Amino acid sequence: MNGNSHITEQQAQKEREKFVTAFNDTMVKIWQEQITLLDVIDTGALLASPKAVAMRADGRFFEVSLSQAFFEYGLWQDYGTGRETPRGNSGDIGRAKVRQRRKWFSRKYYASVMNIKEFYETNIGKAFTGILCSALSKDFGRNH
Repeated sequence: MNGNSHITEQQAQKEREKFVTAFNDTMVKIWQEQITLLDVIDTGALLASPKAVAMRADGRFFEVSLSQAFFEYGLWQDYGTGRETPRGNSGDIGRAKVRQRRKWFSRKYYASVMNIKEFYETNIGKAFTGILCSALSKDFGRNH
């Protein structure tokens, strides 16, 4: 970034591209960290399952689709269910509940999602300011 409060469209695009790529990598690390913290490691399959799925962007990184993939088992950790809880049960299956609910979606994950939202607000705002200032400067010079 330059010292101004605005940046060129190309600079803004490059910053968005770098940020989105780093964000996607960070999400995988957060999921793996959460699995480790919850101690949901038996075979290691769940720990190895978070993957950065291919990122789609519009070329200018105004619209970005990011997704992460992980085994569905992590969601069942959040619900506190497992093999000993049959599907379609009424909730009371007549035996002691062995599994304890473990919060799957972490605060760190939520904070990272809010971070990318705020980054986009700032980045696109600065790019817009630069475009507007350039347009007004050219227009001002033409009319005076």
